[in-house]
Amino acid sequence: MANKSEAEERHVLAVLVDNEPGVLARVVGLFSGRGYNIETLTVAAVSEDESSSRINLVTTGTPMIIEQIKAQLERLVPVREVHDLTEDGPHVAHEVALVKIENDGPERREALRIADIFRARVVDTGVDSFVFSLTGASDKVDSFLQLMRNLGRTEISRSGVVALSRSGKDGTPNFGLDAHDD
Repeated sequence: MANKSEAEERHVLAVLVDNEPGVLARVVGLFSGRGYNIETLTVAAVSEDESSSRINLVTTGTPMIIEQIKAQLERLVPVREVHDLTEDGPHVAHEVALVKIENDGPERREALRIADIFRARVVDTGVDSFVFSLTGASDKVDSFLQLMRNLGRTEISRSGVVALSRSGKDGTPNFGLDAHDD
């Protein structure tokens, strides 16, 4: 059992897997079977021949729990590599959000003003609604959503975090996924 004095940390994990039926179910089953939570999850084929997929997931736990998660993921048969981007060094983590807001009058103008500040794009408009597209770090998306919720009825769709490590000092990636796999 985890030490109660250890603080929980948020970690971004990149998992390279064989692209075959049932792999995502096995990864998710590992988390649910042990009572771990997945905050966000994205999956897509990343190799030219689509033989590999990359799973980006965000989870929270004590350092001991995070190490257990990584070790258990590495033991799954379809898993090729597991990288903790949070521990591996600098990384870029973004998500996409589509936000529909229904309002009128001054709130409508305010929604456009806030969208401009956050660099959100209007991707659809109606007589009483806008749909904005916003890309950025989760904190940025959270802040935008909080402001929009105060201006009218909102409907939200978020992609979940996608992440890559930044280049090292010599210009090479910080972890071992081949360039053509990302």
